[in-house]
Formats: sequence, structure tokens, C-alpha cells
Amino acid sequence: MDNGASSYRRFLSGENEGMSELIREYKDGLTLYINSFVNNICIAEELMEETFVKLVVKKPKFSGRSTFKTWLYAIARHVSYDYLKRSSRGQTIPIDELYDISDEEDIEHSYIRQEDKIILHRVIQKLNPDYSQVLYLIYFEDFDNAETAEIMKKSKRQIENMLYRAKCALKSELEKEGFEYEGL
Repeated sequence: MDNGASSYRRFLSGENEGMSELIREYKDGLTLYINSFVNNICIAEELMEETFVKLVVKKPKFSGRSTFKTWLYAIARHVSYDYLKRSSRGQTIPIDELYDISDEEDIEHSYIRQEDKIILHRVIQKLNPDYSQVLYLIYFEDFDNAETAEIMKKSKRQIENMLYRAKCALKSELEKEGFEYEGL
């Protein structure tokens, strides 16, 4: 075989076996070449098929200025570039990348964390108002002890003591609810 040129000429003259020979000869190498552009073997296989479809439908003229393989790979490169241009406009994401089983686990953990927060807020509301306030300012609003003392008009030492007592009271209330909060 002269690098596919004779098979392509036979195909152009009406012998379909010529195209079958070309596909058998070049499909694997062409797929790997296209994959170097798109980095997705499934898309590379589709573009390889599109390259051969282009030969079948448009029947471009092979001039012989290069080897048939070089000419075929140039067509595949153009098909790949066209695909990349189209996909850069729409940013396609394969469906198997959109759905991941770990997403289910994340949703479950997120739901559990949300339920934990609801229980925590409910228990905090049962505490002494000063305890609730100090816990809220420090753990939910991320104020430090000095800022919390300024807000509550207390000394820093009073806030430290109040925070300790608030955490003990919170832990006790959570245990009554049958809940152990790791952050305490």
C-alpha cells in the first residue's frame, strides 16, 4: 500500500472497500493524534470519525504533494481546531464529569451539618442570654475576645470566664439532647 493514496483513489472511483482499508489502517493513530489536541479519548474518537465522514461526504482531492498520511492528518488537525473553536464558545463539559458519586456524599454531609447547626442554634437560645451572646459573637461572627469585650461592655477577663462557662453550659445542654458537638 502506498500510504493510503491508492485506497483513497479506489474509494473515489466507487469501491467502498478502499475507505474501509483507510479506516482500518489509520483510525488508531489518528485518534491518538487528535487526542493530543482535545485531551479526551471519547471526543478524539468522535473527531476521528468526523474526519473520515468528511472524506466520504466531501471527497476532497488528494493532490499528491505530500504523503496521503500527512494529508489525512492535516484534515484531522483542522477538524480538531474547528471542534476546539466551537467548544471554547460554549465550554462543553462531559456528562460523566458533571455527576460524581462524591457529590452525593457532599450533599449528605452538607445536610447533616445543616441539621447540626439548627440543633446548635436552638440549644444556644436556651442558654443564659450573656452566654448566647458571647458564643454568637466569637464563634459565628468571628470576633476575638477583646472585640467581644468591647461590644458587651465587659473586661477581656470577664469574657474569657463567660466563654468558658458558656461552652460548659452548651456542652451540657447538647448532651441532654443526645448530641455531641466536636467543636467544644
